[in-house]
Amino acid sequence: MNNEKKFRIGVLGSGKGSNFVAIADACAQGKIPAEIAVVISDVAEAGILARARERGLRAEFISPGKFRTKLDDDAERAFIDTLQNAKVDLIVLAGFMRILKGEFLRVFANRVINIHPSLLPAFPGLESWKQALDYGVKFTGCTVHFVDQGVDTGPIIAQQTVPVLAGDTPESLHVRIQKAEWELFPEAVGALARGEVQVQGRQTIWKPAQA
Repeated sequence: MNNEKKFRIGVLGSGKGSNFVAIADACAQGKIPAEIAVVISDVAEAGILARARERGLRAEFISPGKFRTKLDDDAERAFIDTLQNAKVDLIVLAGFMRILKGEFLRVFANRVINIHPSLLPAFPGLESWKQALDYGVKFTGCTVHFVDQGVDTGPIIAQQTVPVLAGDTPESLHVRIQKAEWELFPEAVGALARGEVQVQGRQTIWKPAQA
């Protein structure tokens, strides 16, 4: 009997949860050798909580407190306590719309990852697909990265390119970037769960395990 501890993931999200669904399905299919321990949202009626409950997963709303763009101190402590009690090994931000502060990132150093809809460091911040279209680039994409104190500045784990097509609108480009995210994010989470990713300063090294 295999008594090895299973890799445990905590997911934070504020919206519909499409990236969460991609990761949860990959876990259920055995493509990611891990289990989702808890899903937390700062929005009581967020779709991500409904998607989690449909899959029989623990799903919790924690009030973010008085600020619009970040967690207040009490909320941050509640998030930290919930994730620690769930014994998570990795925290995945799946459309979480709050900035995480120093204490959270200190407690979970090099254990928080995010996916951003551009090829960082190009077009950080909000509506990056629109930024790319306005700038006139021929390729954009998505980036999985560790979260640090900056905005979309943490060490890059993986990227996938998406061509910008003639006649693209912000909406059509965003749809194709999202489809790329649903492929890339589970791949990166799986690599982390298998211990294939190492961080050396700003560099990450992804060494797939030998078959």
